[in-house]
Amino acid sequence: MTPDPREAGEALAAECARYTAMGWMRGTSGNLSVVVDRDPLRLAVTVSGKDKGELTPDDVVVVDAEGRTDDPVRVPSAEAGLHGRIAAVSGAGAVVHVHALAPVVAAEHWPDGVELRDLEMLKGFGRQAHESVVIPVAPNSQDMRVLGDAFEAGFRADVPALIVARHGVYVWGDDLYQARHRLECLEWLVRFKVETHRR
Repeated sequence: MTPDPREAGEALAAECARYTAMGWMRGTSGNLSVVVDRDPLRLAVTVSGKDKGELTPDDVVVVDAEGRTDDPVRVPSAEAGLHGRIAAVSGAGAVVHVHALAPVVAAEHWPDGVELRDLEMLKGFGRQAHESVVIPVAPNSQDMRVLGDAFEAGFRADVPALIVARHGVYVWGDDLYQARHRLECLEWLVRFKVETHRR
């Protein structure tokens, strides 16, 4: 947990710059959050409408579990409510949402869930190489309650990810760094599945 919003802003801006350099936060897309308080649940989330590669530590806003804020200036992402739902249900300390292409392409091929198995990189996702892991896929919606319900319906404590069809992917962890490592490994895993499916 990162209790100070300024410290959270520095960490969020740095992570956004990293993902932008990877091509996963094109334009102003994507959003990241960290939990700053549990009772009641509050999150620092990146602001809406800004190039994520150019964020400063001030470009975050504190929201409640529903994604609402009292901040008169900073506007949170419309998806902040889903971040809150994921943090509340999973107990995560950080949620990352990016528009990496491989998970979205995978969801086109496997809309009922993307199965990953017999891959050493699963260890980086918190699983064993011999295990079968199914990443849930939810239909896209502009209504965060609908997406939140879809997330919760498919939630498994040992699968810290959700692909939103034709949109992007959410991955979470205890902190931003665990979430990052899980996301990087997941992107590799689904990229492998997509690439080998073409053969």
